[in-house]
This record gives sequence, C-alpha cells and structure tokens, in this order.
Amino acid sequence: PVRPRPWSWSASLKPEPRPGRRVTDVVVLNTAMLTFISFWHAGAIVLCDMASTAWYIGGIVETAIGPAAPWFIVGVMIFAAPVLALYVEGSSMFVRGGVYKVVREAMGGTLAKVSVSALMFDYVLTGAISSVSAGQYLAGLVNSAFPRMNIHWSVDPKLFSVSFALVVVAYFWRQNIRGIEESSDKAVKIMSLVGVMAVVTFAWSAYTIAVRGFHWPSFETRFTPESLGWLASGQWHKRIGVLGLLIAYGHAFLGMSGVETLAQVYREMEAPKLVNLKRAALLIFFSALVLTGSVSLLAEGLIPDAIRGRYTDNLLSGLAMSMAGPHWALLLLQAFVVLVGVLILSGAVNTSIMGSNGVMNRLAEDGIMPESLRQLHPRFGTTHRMINTVVVLQALTIALCRGDIYLLGEAYAF
Repeated sequence: PVRPRPWSWSASLKPEPRPGRRVTDVVVLNTAMLTFISFWHAGAIVLCDMASTAWYIGGIVETAIGPAAPWFIVGVMIFAAPVLALYVEGSSMFVRGGVYKVVREAMGGTLAKVSVSALMFDYVLTGAISSVSAGQYLAGLVNSAFPRMNIHWSVDPKLFSVSFALVVVAYFWRQNIRGIEESSDKAVKIMSLVGVMAVVTFAWSAYTIAVRGFHWPSFETRFTPESLGWLASGQWHKRIGVLGLLIAYGHAFLGMSGVETLAQVYREMEAPKLVNLKRAALLIFFSALVLTGSVSLLAEGLIPDAIRGRYTDNLLSGLAMSMAGPHWALLLLQAFVVLVGVLILSGAVNTSIMGSNGVMNRLAEDGIMPESLRQLHPRFGTTHRMINTVVVLQALTIALCRGDIYLLGEAYAF
C-alpha cells in the first residue's frame, strides 16, 4: 500500500483509526463521472449526431418525394424546437429524461416500450446510414480526383461504401468494448470544423448565386412507389392532402435523428443547470436549422438537373462541384466537405453505439430486458453483450442494404 500524502484529497477524507473502532472502506458506484461541461460542449455532442444528417438527408428525401424535399426538411428542423423543449422539460426535473422514462410517466409502460423500440430502431439505422454515407462520400471523391491526376481507375461506390462502413463499425465496436471515454473536447473540435466548412460553403454559394442566379425549389411532390409503400396500389391517397403531407414529413424526420443525445448529457452540465440546458437546446436548434435546412435548399437550387443524379448519395459533394470557379478549386472544396463529413459521420456511428448501450442498460435496470445482458466484460468491465447485439444488427443492416442509402432512408421513414 502507498501512504497518501498529508495534503491529498484521499488523506483528508480518510478518518484516523481509533482503538476499538472498526474502519470500513466504502466504494460508491455512479453512472456518471463527476465532471461538468459547458452548454457549448453539450450542444457540440448532440450536434455531432444530429447535424451529421445534413450529409445524406437531402438526397434521400428528394428521391422519395421530389423537388419539394428542402421545404419539408426545413419544416422538420423547425419542428425540432418543441421536441427540444420537451427534452428540456423532462430533463429539468433532475431525473433521467430520455424517451423511455418520459413516455412511461406520461402514457404508461406499454407505449414506453413501443417508443423505446422505435428509438433502438433509430440507433441501429443511424449507425448504418452514417457509415455507409461516409463511404459514399469517399468513393465520390476518389472517382472525381483520380481522372484529374491521370489515374484511369475508379471504385464501385456501393461496394466501397459497404466495406468502409463495416470497417468503421468494427473499429468503434472495439473501442466501446475496451471502454471508450466520450470526450466533449473532440465534439467541439469536430463542430468547429463543421462551422468553418459551413461558412466557406455559404460564402462560395453566395458568390455562385451572384454569378449564375438561384433557382428556388418548387413545392411539387412526386412520390416513388417505395416512399408510398402499401399505398402505392391505389390513387386514393392523392385525394387526401393531409396524408400526403404526413408521408412527406415522415421521410424528412430523419433530420432530427440524434436529438435523444441531449437526455444523456444534461446530467453533466455545469451550474446553473437549467439555464445551460436551455442554452444548449437553443444552440442545437439554430445550428441544425441553419446547417441542414440551408444546405438542402442550396443543393436543390445550385446543382444542375443534368448532373444531379450522380450525386444522390453524396449531395454535398454535388453542391461543392456545382460552385462557380476553377475545377481544381472545386475539387479542394469537395475534399474538405468529404473530410469533415467522414469525421462527423463516423462520430455519429460511435454515438449510436454508446446511446443504444445506455438505453439498453436502463431497460435492463427496470427488468424489461434479460439481466444476463448486463454481464460485464471479464477484462474491460463493459456491458459487452449489449454492445455486441447492437453492432451485429448494424453490420447486418449494412450488408443487407448493399450500399443503397435510399433503402436505409426508407427503412427510417417506416
């Protein structure tokens, strides 16, 4: 044993033994580290998941509902305001304010189980769609840059994206099994890069609009058979406008993926807790609205129809290559967009694994899931069975989609 120094914190807490008195060492287990973060850091953690949808939501929604897609995406991002308000209300009671707890208290255990099942579906799909989208962006960059360097070789985007996605999921599976430490500093650095990319993109877009003009997206909706699902066999849905709006908004709701993360970080916010919680919610709302909403509008208005089909799965690359300027400069812009996208999309994969692990732990604590799932790893002490379950489901989803981002988007809309 090492004798503590007289001025150390442990020495000041340990009582002096007295004759005839038994001293017992007590270890207190807690689910959260006793560290506190600012609302900037909390907002960055949530945005690393929520803002990553800007890289793939535009192409998915446009394929599903037509040229009116940006307006529905903006509408969903505005709808995020009352959703964030509900999270603030649920979390401000200094209890676990996630979906399961809130719905169980408000509507009962049955609906709570249905809601948390949808949340787990969300986490599985978020990890799959984020990693596949990152692979699509890298494949698009390779196929754009190689001809410029006189390299007559290209990659299959779907095969490359599936392979890359499986590697990313396997990497973060290993990290979570070993016990990864969630760092808010890393999230702030990633969001700082996203902010720089957004400023550069918006400034370049403004110059392009001044040179070429801007075509505002129309309000026309053109549903595909996949987006209509079992409604595609009849025409009655076209006579009920509200149902068509619900179908369109259902596809755009992918833009709010990751908002549940706010319920996981609020306990680590510094005082004044409620004030910082409200500030974080406002930061998340305005940042996501400006990034996701504006990028979707710009992509629809600036990418020519003749080349739009080539960038369905990597719409921001299409936006970068549609700017006014020399081709080499556009390639540099595309490379920057892809680099930032791979970072934030990979971070979303990690957040999905950590978030699903946390949710499953809550369910096991309440006796809803088998207690055997909470068995700790013999070496690292992590709930490896829960992590393995989620990662296997994500890997299976990636393999079955075969690199089809639109198929994953349809699954999320369902």
